[in-house]
Amino acid sequence: MTELDVAGLQRRLAEFAAAREWQPYHRPKNLAAALSVEAAELLEIFQWLTPDEADRVMDDPERAHRVEDEVADVLAYLLQFCGVLGVDPLAALAAKIDRNEVRFPAGPPRGGATGGSTEADERG
Repeated sequence: MTELDVAGLQRRLAEFAAAREWQPYHRPKNLAAALSVEAAELLEIFQWLTPDEADRVMDDPERAHRVEDEVADVLAYLLQFCGVLGVDPLAALAAKIDRNEVRFPAGPPRGGATGGSTEADERG
């Protein structure tokens, strides 16, 4: 049975790359660039959709398939990037959530819905 944990997926990705002798291309800079390109391809699916259409994107089987493929590509490059640099993505995420809980305490949003703060750009 295929492992569906982060370490197992990272091993599969590393084995896949090794079998094709891609390791020379899987350097941090190259993987970060590839991650950015794949994230842009995910964004492209939503580029001209209205907010309502974007909310329903998974209702269209063709678009849903494209979204799933791009999500997989983004995650694959992120996991490979983390593997090359020795970053534990789950630990990094947990630490970021902890910092954000302190930085952005629960309660009414600061600045309102149209606030000019750049804090919203860093959330998530």
